Amino acid sequence: MSDEDEAPVVKKARIFYGSLEEKEKERLSREGISAAARDAVKAGIEAGNINISSGESMEMEERVSERQAEVLAEFERRKRARQITVSTDDVEVKACLRALGEPITLFGEGPAERRERLRNILSVVGPDALKKSKKEDEKAKRTHEYQQTWYHEGPSFLKEARVWLAKYSLPRAVERLDAARAHKEIPESTRTVKQQELHKALRNVNNFCSQIGDDRPISHCQFSPNSKLLVTASWSGLCKLWKVPDCTLVRTLRGHNTNVGAISFHPQATLTLEESDVNMASCAVDGSVKLWSLDSDEPVADIEGHSMRVARVAWHPSGRFLGTTCYDNSWRLWDLEIQEEILHQEGHSKGVHDLHFHPDGSLAGTGGLDAFARVWDLRTGRCIILFLLANDGHFLLTGAYDNIAKVWTHPGWSPLKTLAGHEGKVMGLDLSPDGQLIATCSYDRTFKLWMSE
Repeated sequence: MSDEDEAPVVKKARIFYGSLEEKEKERLSREGISAAARDAVKAGIEAGNINISSGESMEMEERVSERQAEVLAEFERRKRARQITVSTDDVEVKACLRALGEPITLFGEGPAERRERLRNILSVVGPDALKKSKKEDEKAKRTHEYQQTWYHEGPSFLKEARVWLAKYSLPRAVERLDAARAHKEIPESTRTVKQQELHKALRNVNNFCSQIGDDRPISHCQFSPNSKLLVTASWSGLCKLWKVPDCTLVRTLRGHNTNVGAISFHPQATLTLEESDVNMASCAVDGSVKLWSLDSDEPVADIEGHSMRVARVAWHPSGRFLGTTCYDNSWRLWDLEIQEEILHQEGHSKGVHDLHFHPDGSLAGTGGLDAFARVWDLRTGRCIILFLLANDGHFLLTGAYDNIAKVWTHPGWSPLKTLAGHEGKVMGLDLSPDGQLIATCSYDRTFKLWMSE
């Protein structure tokens, strides 16, 4: 069939009126009517009252007019409305209207009219719409209840600790803000020169010392507050104390039976604390947390209460409190003066891996395996939003599983220096309090010290 051929014509339905003359003759012959009757039929045909035309037809449209469709739809709707059962309780009728998103009452509308309006609405949207709406409301209600903030009464010593934290942190916050205002008064040119000098020193950071720290990967390292000691934690279960910058071993701390996740110095260790006091805290995969002194290779005390892996320990700046993160999706705060767990904080949907305290002592930041970082106000217990910067906020140190650590500028976040040299993942890093040394520890069983030339 070529393109020039005409498309087939669709036949339309026809109504044939036909001729009544033959049918009338047959009827009269069957009934045996008289000649007078035949004359009457003939007179009717001549008068035009009987159609005797043959072959005449009138074309009809295939679809009914829109008006007829609307009338049919209205009849069907009214039929459905008569079959719908509506409650006679006006309160329930209003609740149904509200669930369907309709006004519960109209001006001058009574209960009977309101009930009839609900029936008409249901005849349009269907009776199942009300059931679906109720299910959605119940689901939204359950979701809202799940998202609601709930509180339970805490112990009296938690309230005392929060008050103590507020009195401790507020003066330190005032000092920090005063220092920030004083720094703002420094001329922009002077600040720029200092920042350029800092960036120049950071670009000149090179590997100063490398030491094999253990037979297993080293998971964590931290400088002492006086910057003269470095402590490392290993997957062998051992923690070691090193003298820096010559990297000579001072003491091996034995007490854990499995992988040690972290070890941390007390804020006043090597400064005001005696060597026999509690100067360090460590944690392990088996949930154990141990406290250490500087003059013994055995733990001073154990902190019990964790049923799963403890990933990090961190001292509060005051030295009174110790924070621990656990893979039971929570972190905890311990008051070492009263030797009690004063806070068991939930909030993460997966294990909590890291924890740090703000220098003021008012906030705690946690990072979890749920890919969320949360900042908590220790004075109120609320979760707030904050961005924390390392050191004085002029640069940031990062370590990654690509075997390198990097130094980044702030603001701008551009890389200043790449610290390459490890043959395995960088597991941890730290900056000495005096700002002279950077320590990195790795999966390759070594730790390295970096210093600006």
